[in-house]
Amino acid sequence: MNKLLITGASGFTGQHACSHFVNAGFEVTAVTRKKPVNKLVRVEQCDLTDKSSVDSLVKRIKPDYLLHLAGQNSVEESWRDPIKTIETNILSTLYLIEALRQENPNCKTIIVGSALQFDTDNVQSLLHPYSLSKSLQVLVAQSWEVLYNMHIVIAKPSNLIGPGITSGVCSVFAKKIAEMEHVDSPKIIEVNNLQSQRDFLDVRDAVKAYEVLLLKGKSGEIYEIGSGRSCSLSEVIVGYQALTKIEFGAKSLVMNKEEERVHIPIKKINALGWTARIPLESSLKDILFYQREKLTNNEDI
Repeated sequence: MNKLLITGASGFTGQHACSHFVNAGFEVTAVTRKKPVNKLVRVEQCDLTDKSSVDSLVKRIKPDYLLHLAGQNSVEESWRDPIKTIETNILSTLYLIEALRQENPNCKTIIVGSALQFDTDNVQSLLHPYSLSKSLQVLVAQSWEVLYNMHIVIAKPSNLIGPGITSGVCSVFAKKIAEMEHVDSPKIIEVNNLQSQRDFLDVRDAVKAYEVLLLKGKSGEIYEIGSGRSCSLSEVIVGYQALTKIEFGAKSLVMNKEEERVHIPIKKINALGWTARIPLESSLKDILFYQREKLTNNEDI
């Protein structure tokens, strides 16, 4: 079996990735600071910001593939500690790909960027330290591909949603709805701007895209990954209202200003045979079910 190293394996996307790639026939090693739920993977604990630990990890595993999901992904945390955010997102990437260059340069690597990256030709478009860290992470990975002819592909996913632990807006809404179903509280969800537009992609579709990129992605390329559909937060609220028996409303905290629809160019990955399969309605249903189960289990303890 092909040996696949997945970093950030205990995170939202990481847990889905472990399940998917085990089922796809890969020999998965999960790199994490805590044990992931999937018992069919080998677990390695490693501080990815420690070069010697990373060198030792890569030397032990000698992976054929690397899916690098680990990182600090909170915008708020990046404001509180920008140095740690940059160290976490950039040094971990640099240590991993350099260790692979020394030990197994033929390893195919997927570096997962972010929709929040900024235009490096226009520094005025930079909004927060997290954006800086992800943009530099991708630049470092691309540089190693150019300088050392390594097999590195960049994945740039849109807003990932789905069942699991995440601070994404769809999960935040579902958690609030599950709580409203259990307690007598004001049936209202406050939203910054109901007309805010996003491209929501189910995380399970995203990990399938990562498999396609591992097998077919062209080194040095950036692949945008999205549903191809722009959706307002108001539409998400309407979707949730159809999934619950309670009646609730939503309130914008700022002027309900219409935003431009989001367009993500996904033709490049579509050409490799991938397309998003899970509709928004199914994702919302699964997220709400997960939040209900989570709330019920907490109440039983």
